[in-house]
Amino acid sequence: MKAPYIKLDKTWRNSFFLMMGSVIIMGFGVSLLKVTNLGTDPYSAMNYGISAKLGLSLGTYQLFLNLALLLCVLILDRSLIGTGTVGNMLLVGYSADFCTFILNQVIHIPQELSLAVRIGVLIPALVIFVIAAACYMQSGHGTSPYDAIPFIINNKLEQKFKRKDMFKIIRLCYDALVTCIAILVSGEWGVTTLLMVLLLGPTVEFAGNVLHRNQRR
Repeated sequence: MKAPYIKLDKTWRNSFFLMMGSVIIMGFGVSLLKVTNLGTDPYSAMNYGISAKLGLSLGTYQLFLNLALLLCVLILDRSLIGTGTVGNMLLVGYSADFCTFILNQVIHIPQELSLAVRIGVLIPALVIFVIAAACYMQSGHGTSPYDAIPFIINNKLEQKFKRKDMFKIIRLCYDALVTCIAILVSGEWGVTTLLMVLLLGPTVEFAGNVLHRNQRR
Protein backbone atom coordinates (compact mmCIF):
# COMPACT_ATOMS: atom_id res chain seq x y z
CA MET A 1 0.00 0.00 0.00
CA LYS A 2 1.73 3.13 -1.23
CA ALA A 3 0.90 6.78 -0.76
CA PRO A 4 -0.06 8.31 -4.12
CA TYR A 5 1.27 11.43 -5.78
CA ILE A 6 -0.79 14.37 -4.56
CA LYS A 7 -3.50 15.34 -7.03
CA LEU A 8 -5.97 17.71 -5.43
CA ASP A 9 -9.10 16.39 -7.13
CA LYS A 10 -12.38 15.17 -5.66
CA THR A 11 -11.05 11.64 -5.12
CA TRP A 12 -8.03 12.96 -3.19
CA ARG A 13 -10.21 15.20 -1.03
CA ASN A 14 -12.65 12.39 -0.23
CA SER A 15 -9.86 10.00 0.71
CA PHE A 16 -8.14 12.72 2.76
CA PHE A 17 -11.28 13.38 4.81
CA LEU A 18 -11.73 9.61 5.18
CA MET A 19 -8.21 9.39 6.59
CA MET A 20 -8.61 12.38 8.94
CA GLY A 21 -11.94 11.18 10.26
CA SER A 22 -10.59 7.67 10.70
CA VAL A 23 -7.57 8.64 12.82
CA ILE A 24 -9.69 10.86 15.09
CA ILE A 25 -12.23 8.05 15.49
CA MET A 26 -9.34 5.69 16.31
CA GLY A 27 -8.38 7.98 19.20
CA PHE A 28 -11.98 7.98 20.42
CA GLY A 29 -12.03 4.19 20.13
CA VAL A 30 -8.85 3.90 22.20
CA SER A 31 -10.37 6.04 24.97
CA LEU A 32 -13.51 3.86 25.02
CA LEU A 33 -11.41 0.69 25.16
CA LYS A 34 -9.43 2.11 28.08
CA VAL A 35 -12.69 2.69 29.98
CA THR A 36 -13.51 -1.03 29.77
CA ASN A 37 -10.25 -2.05 31.50
CA LEU A 38 -10.19 -5.00 29.08
CA GLY A 39 -7.22 -3.77 27.06
CA THR A 40 -6.65 -1.57 24.02
CA ASP A 41 -5.01 -2.17 20.64
CA PRO A 42 -1.50 -3.68 20.87
CA TYR A 43 0.38 -0.47 20.05
CA SER A 44 -1.60 1.67 22.50
CA ALA A 45 -1.38 -1.08 25.13
CA MET A 46 2.41 -1.04 24.91
CA ASN A 47 2.60 2.76 24.81
CA TYR A 48 0.29 3.25 27.79
CA GLY A 49 2.63 1.04 29.84
CA ILE A 50 5.86 2.71 28.76
CA SER A 51 4.47 6.28 28.90
CA ALA A 52 3.22 5.68 32.47
CA LYS A 53 6.68 4.52 33.54
CA LEU A 54 8.24 7.62 31.96
CA GLY A 55 5.65 10.02 33.39
CA LEU A 56 4.45 11.17 29.95
CA SER A 57 0.99 11.38 28.38
CA LEU A 58 0.12 8.78 25.76
CA GLY A 59 0.05 11.40 22.99
CA THR A 60 3.48 12.83 23.80
CA TYR A 61 5.26 9.49 24.22
CA GLN A 62 3.59 8.05 21.10
CA LEU A 63 4.70 11.08 19.07
CA PHE A 64 8.33 10.60 20.15
CA LEU A 65 8.24 6.88 19.37
CA ASN A 66 6.63 7.50 15.98
CA LEU A 67 9.38 10.00 15.11
CA ALA A 68 12.00 7.34 15.87
CA LEU A 69 10.15 4.73 13.78
CA LEU A 70 9.69 7.30 11.01
CA LEU A 71 13.44 7.42 10.47
CA CYS A 72 13.43 3.66 9.86
CA VAL A 73 10.55 3.90 7.37
CA LEU A 74 12.23 6.76 5.49
CA ILE A 75 15.25 4.53 5.02
CA LEU A 76 13.35 1.35 4.07
CA ASP A 77 10.38 2.60 2.02
CA ARG A 78 9.54 6.29 2.05
CA SER A 79 6.65 5.74 -0.40
CA LEU A 80 4.56 4.64 2.61
CA ILE A 81 4.87 8.13 4.13
CA GLY A 82 2.10 10.63 3.39
CA THR A 83 -0.46 12.93 4.94
CA GLY A 84 -1.89 9.92 6.78
CA THR A 85 1.46 9.48 8.51
CA VAL A 86 1.30 12.97 10.00
CA GLY A 87 -2.40 12.63 10.77
CA ASN A 88 -1.87 9.42 12.70
CA MET A 89 1.23 10.62 14.55
CA LEU A 90 -0.46 13.79 15.76
CA LEU A 91 -4.12 12.92 16.14
CA VAL A 92 -4.59 9.37 17.46
CA GLY A 93 -2.70 9.75 20.74
CA TYR A 94 -3.90 13.27 21.50
CA SER A 95 -7.49 12.41 20.46
CA ALA A 96 -7.34 9.51 22.92
CA ASP A 97 -6.00 11.84 25.64
CA PHE A 98 -8.75 14.40 24.97
CA CYS A 99 -11.58 11.85 24.83
CA THR A 100 -10.29 10.17 28.00
CA PHE A 101 -10.33 13.55 29.75
CA ILE A 102 -13.93 14.15 28.62
CA LEU A 103 -15.05 10.68 29.74
CA ASN A 104 -13.33 10.92 33.14
CA GLN A 105 -13.54 14.62 34.07
CA VAL A 106 -16.69 15.84 32.27
CA ILE A 107 -18.94 12.81 31.97
CA HIS A 108 -17.40 11.24 35.11
CA ILE A 109 -17.41 7.61 33.99
CA PRO A 110 -17.07 5.46 37.17
CA GLN A 111 -13.73 3.71 37.63
CA GLU A 112 -15.44 0.44 38.50
CA LEU A 113 -17.99 -0.73 35.94
CA SER A 114 -19.90 -3.98 35.95
CA LEU A 115 -18.71 -6.68 33.56
CA ALA A 116 -21.94 -6.37 31.55
CA VAL A 117 -21.40 -2.63 31.02
CA ARG A 118 -17.73 -3.12 30.14
CA ILE A 119 -18.61 -5.73 27.51
CA GLY A 120 -21.42 -3.47 26.26
CA VAL A 121 -18.86 -0.70 25.70
CA LEU A 122 -16.17 -3.07 24.40
CA ILE A 123 -18.08 -4.46 21.43
CA PRO A 124 -18.92 -1.14 19.68
CA ALA A 125 -15.54 0.35 20.67
CA LEU A 126 -13.70 -2.62 19.15
CA VAL A 127 -15.74 -2.42 15.94
CA ILE A 128 -15.22 1.36 15.73
CA PHE A 129 -11.45 1.11 16.20
CA VAL A 130 -10.82 -1.81 13.84
CA ILE A 131 -12.90 -0.38 10.98
CA ALA A 132 -11.44 3.13 11.43
CA ALA A 133 -7.90 1.70 11.49
CA ALA A 134 -8.53 -0.32 8.34
CA CYS A 135 -10.00 2.68 6.50
CA TYR A 136 -7.13 4.97 7.45
CA MET A 137 -4.48 2.41 6.42
CA GLN A 138 -6.17 1.83 3.06
CA SER A 139 -7.02 5.48 2.34
CA GLY A 140 -3.94 5.85 0.14
CA HIS A 141 -2.46 8.67 2.23
CA GLY A 142 0.32 6.69 3.84
CA THR A 143 0.40 5.07 7.25
CA SER A 144 1.88 5.69 10.65
CA PRO A 145 5.47 4.48 11.06
CA TYR A 146 4.20 1.66 13.30
CA ASP A 147 1.68 0.47 10.71
CA ALA A 148 4.18 0.90 7.87
CA ILE A 149 6.52 -1.79 9.21
CA PRO A 150 4.28 -4.81 8.39
CA PHE A 151 3.57 -3.33 4.94
CA ILE A 152 7.33 -3.07 4.32
CA ILE A 153 7.88 -6.66 5.45
CA ASN A 154 4.95 -7.81 3.32
CA ASN A 155 6.24 -6.01 0.22
CA LYS A 156 9.71 -7.52 0.64
CA LEU A 157 8.34 -11.04 1.08
CA GLU A 158 5.92 -10.64 -1.84
CA GLN A 159 8.84 -9.76 -4.09
CA LYS A 160 10.86 -12.72 -2.83
CA PHE A 161 8.19 -15.43 -2.77
CA LYS A 162 5.79 -14.04 -5.43
CA ARG A 163 2.79 -14.38 -3.10
CA LYS A 164 0.10 -11.80 -2.27
CA ASP A 165 -1.65 -13.47 0.67
CA MET A 166 0.90 -12.95 3.44
CA PHE A 167 -0.17 -9.64 5.03
CA LYS A 168 -2.65 -11.15 7.50
CA ILE A 169 -0.03 -13.49 8.97
CA ILE A 170 2.65 -10.79 9.06
CA ARG A 171 0.35 -8.33 10.83
CA LEU A 172 -0.75 -11.00 13.31
CA CYS A 173 2.85 -11.87 14.25
CA TYR A 174 3.78 -8.18 14.45
CA ASP A 175 0.90 -7.29 16.77
CA ALA A 176 1.51 -10.42 18.85
CA LEU A 177 5.13 -9.33 19.45
CA VAL A 178 4.02 -5.84 20.51
CA THR A 179 1.39 -7.39 22.81
CA CYS A 180 4.14 -9.39 24.52
CA ILE A 181 6.01 -6.13 25.14
CA ALA A 182 2.81 -4.56 26.50
CA ILE A 183 2.48 -7.42 28.98
CA LEU A 184 6.10 -7.01 30.09
CA VAL A 185 5.68 -3.25 30.73
CA SER A 186 2.28 -3.64 32.46
CA GLY A 187 0.44 -1.81 29.69
CA GLU A 188 -3.30 -1.61 29.00
CA TRP A 189 -3.56 -5.14 27.63
CA GLY A 190 -6.37 -7.65 27.96
CA VAL A 191 -8.87 -9.67 25.97
CA THR A 192 -9.38 -6.70 23.62
CA THR A 193 -5.67 -6.66 22.78
CA LEU A 194 -5.77 -10.34 21.90
CA LEU A 195 -8.87 -9.81 19.75
CA MET A 196 -7.07 -6.98 17.94
CA VAL A 197 -4.15 -9.28 17.17
CA LEU A 198 -6.56 -11.68 15.45
CA LEU A 199 -8.88 -9.16 13.76
CA LEU A 200 -6.80 -6.21 12.58
CA GLY A 201 -4.85 -7.90 9.77
CA PRO A 202 -7.87 -9.51 8.05
CA THR A 203 -9.95 -6.32 8.44
CA VAL A 204 -7.22 -4.14 6.90
CA GLU A 205 -6.94 -6.53 3.96
CA PHE A 206 -10.73 -6.66 3.53
CA ALA A 207 -11.07 -2.86 3.68
CA GLY A 208 -8.31 -2.52 1.09
CA ASN A 209 -10.13 -4.84 -1.30
CA VAL A 210 -13.41 -2.96 -0.85
CA LEU A 211 -11.86 0.50 -1.32
CA HIS A 212 -9.87 -0.61 -4.36
CA ARG A 213 -12.98 -2.08 -5.98
CA ASN A 214 -14.87 1.20 -5.41
CA GLN A 215 -12.00 3.21 -6.88
CA ARG A 216 -12.12 1.15 -10.08
CA ARG A 217 -15.82 1.87 -10.62
